[in-house]
Amino acid sequence: MSLILCRQEPVKQPFYFEGLGARLYSSQELCYVIYNNPLLVMEGFVDKSLIDFIRDDLDMAFLASKLEKWQQSGEDQDELLIIVLQECDYYSGAEISRFRQNLAAYRRMPEGELLKEKADYLFSRQQYGKAVEQYSRILELPKGNAGFLSRIYNNLGSAYARLFMTDKAYQSYQKSFDLVKNGEVLKRICYLSMWNDRMTLDERFQSLITEDVKRECEEDKKRAEEAANEAQSLKALEQLFQKDPIKRLQGAGELVQSWKQEYRNIMS
Repeated sequence: MSLILCRQEPVKQPFYFEGLGARLYSSQELCYVIYNNPLLVMEGFVDKSLIDFIRDDLDMAFLASKLEKWQQSGEDQDELLIIVLQECDYYSGAEISRFRQNLAAYRRMPEGELLKEKADYLFSRQQYGKAVEQYSRILELPKGNAGFLSRIYNNLGSAYARLFMTDKAYQSYQKSFDLVKNGEVLKRICYLSMWNDRMTLDERFQSLITEDVKRECEEDKKRAEEAANEAQSLKALEQLFQKDPIKRLQGAGELVQSWKQEYRNIMS
């Protein structure tokens, strides 16, 4: 992930934000990440390493000192995020007020629902490994209602599927279906059996997945394959081979590096 904002400060050592797999080079980028990703910065984001970055690389000693004093006070730690936004003067007072309200709304959520919000957000950012961790944390909490647990197992199965861990995906989908007999979950089990022909379905699912369900899954699979052919990475590859040999070699290296980074982000 890269951020392009209007000012870049002379940072020697950028701050690496693991939550997004991004390096931050300016106070504006720092504010942008905080403001647009509240679910990823609510727990422990403002720590010693960030304060050192603010002091040493952004040359904002006053802000760093202010953050340290607030940490030592033991008061509301969410206020640390507000202080950064206020002192960097990148967002307006009205925008910061909305951000504060968003934080308060998240804090009012039951723990399981808040973790689900975070897991779903990570999933949407293609951080599937991190999403698995959050969904698994929810399952360690006291059991909620069947509908909520079914959704968690379903989303966990989808995250595993995107990590190509089809056996674990199947187990999660099974548990989701056992809690709530959902036809969409049944279709996902059908998809898995198509993608992994070595997978053996339980007899009950073999009987539940009728010919009509199989036909519908086949149609969905065909549409997905057609969409994959239009993927940006494949388009980039096609464009690459239209270049001259020297540029092609250079471009191939860059493309492979981008694929590797995407893979690291997914698997991390």
